[in-house]
Amino acid sequence: MTNLLFKQELSTQQLCGLMADLLLKKGLKLVTAESCTGGLISAACTDLAGSSNWFERGFVTYSNEAKTELLGVEERLLQRAGAVCEGVARAMVQGALAHSHAQVAVAVTGVAGPTGGSPAKPVGTVWFGFAVPGQVVTEKCHFAGDRAQVRAATVQHALMRLVELLAN
Repeated sequence: MTNLLFKQELSTQQLCGLMADLLLKKGLKLVTAESCTGGLISAACTDLAGSSNWFERGFVTYSNEAKTELLGVEERLLQRAGAVCEGVARAMVQGALAHSHAQVAVAVTGVAGPTGGSPAKPVGTVWFGFAVPGQVVTEKCHFAGDRAQVRAATVQHALMRLVELLAN
């Protein structure tokens, strides 16, 4: 499956279809925890007819308070490291699982721009958290472009990595 994804660019709709097939085949449900994408991953998933069979819920936790209140991200972590870091992505994905009935989760936190960047976390920096049964993975990406391009690339990458993780 991984080779297929790198050989051709799949559309968001195609990736959602592949992910849906894998989730249904394995009897799993998905939860999302989104900051910089503001619900775009959830929207892409629920654009697919029949998504209620595999999409459990989505959290849009744009503010630090929402991350703490809805997902249980420690306020101390947010104050120490900021919202855009590996620890927050990991806490968000674990919190999404803990506050849902899903077995698979994706979390994103990043700097979509055009403001908000810093030398340490430039615009386009996005941390991802992925949870599939028995595994939690975090990774950082940097996407070029304007706000819309960064957010679209974040959605695309999140779906692609979920397909890859579920296919293994």
